[in-house]
Amino acid sequence: MTTTTDPAARAALGTPAIALEQVTKTYDGGVRALDNVSLTVGHGTFLAVMGPSGSGKSTLMHCAAGLDTPTTGSVRIDGREIAGLNETRRTELRRERVGFVFQAYNLIPSLSVEDNITLPLRLAGRRPDRDWLRILVERVGLADRLGHRPAELSGGQQQRAAVVRALAARPAVVFADEPTGALDLRSAHQVLDLLRDLVDELGQTVVMVTHDPAAAARAHRALVMADGSVVDSLDAPTAPELADRLVTLGER
Repeated sequence: MTTTTDPAARAALGTPAIALEQVTKTYDGGVRALDNVSLTVGHGTFLAVMGPSGSGKSTLMHCAAGLDTPTTGSVRIDGREIAGLNETRRTELRRERVGFVFQAYNLIPSLSVEDNITLPLRLAGRRPDRDWLRILVERVGLADRLGHRPAELSGGQQQRAAVVRALAARPAVVFADEPTGALDLRSAHQVLDLLRDLVDELGQTVVMVTHDPAAAARAHRALVMADGSVVDSLDAPTAPELADRLVTLGER
């Protein structure tokens, strides 16, 4: 089982950041949201997951991140099987090895940016790595905003603070759920550039769920989902390719 927090060391060990094998998820009433999905995401990879509404992309992320349990199949995060863990153990694993970036930022209004960034670490009883946090806040351009409240930041700045919060514990993987959905075009480009740089320069692993072909085109690889299955995988995807693929699915 991988225990290092260094991305390069994790990659050298050869253990995938995420590995799903024959995962299904069936909800009450027999609705199958995931249908026998297998997927491997190596360390230092930026993966986008796309698909029309109801395709299963959000369910895939929830199962891969340990937010939900599959009905059948295996889910491993950084080499650790999570499918059979109880909620307490899954919560501990998420705190140690998973970061999250959501569309709504999820920053606490009454706390400073710095306190928002370090809150998950403090909840886990861990001391922040001040050198690591300094590197992150300088990279995202928030070094002079740490004492501000979220309401004093732009939407793009708030999302960049959320990205730093997700990376504060040096997770094995960051899941980004429609991270640019609430941003203007300029801020969206900045956040996407940041996510790609974190992967290319720091070796971070990012799995992003998005409906936007232009956003997904920033990833190394894009999966296209429909009816609970992965129906296509594109390396170095382009926005026109992905848009055409979604149009094709809509015509089925």
